[in-house]
Amino acid sequence: QVQLVESGGGLVQAGGSLRLSCAASGSIFSINTMGWYRQAPGKQRELVATMTSSGTTNGADSVKGRFIVSRDNAKNLVYLQMNSLKPEDTAVYYCNAIIKPNRYSPGFFMYWGQGTQVTVSS
Repeated sequence: QVQLVESGGGLVQAGGSLRLSCAASGSIFSINTMGWYRQAPGKQRELVATMTSSGTTNGADSVKGRFIVSRDNAKNLVYLQMNSLKPEDTAVYYCNAIIKPNRYSPGFFMYWGQGTQVTVSS
């Protein structure tokens, strides 16, 4: 069984910063992509930023220049440093990982964390 556990959400004023962390644990043979998605009330879940095991990143235009995704591959951790936060960044942030659970698995599977609330006040 694979678990993703997020931490670091909270309430911050506009212009402030927060750092989210996500730890993957359990039956893990290999992790491909790790990253973050978010879902605001009444909206669909959307990509924030992801990073492959080789360091290639992908991110939403709305967060480029403000958010930085990073990983510690040895510890199965992914981080999201969020700077210059805006009220429109308010959402539940979900950790996401593409994982091969064991060497006999037929492929990689997508896993989600439980989400952490980020609220940015104006």
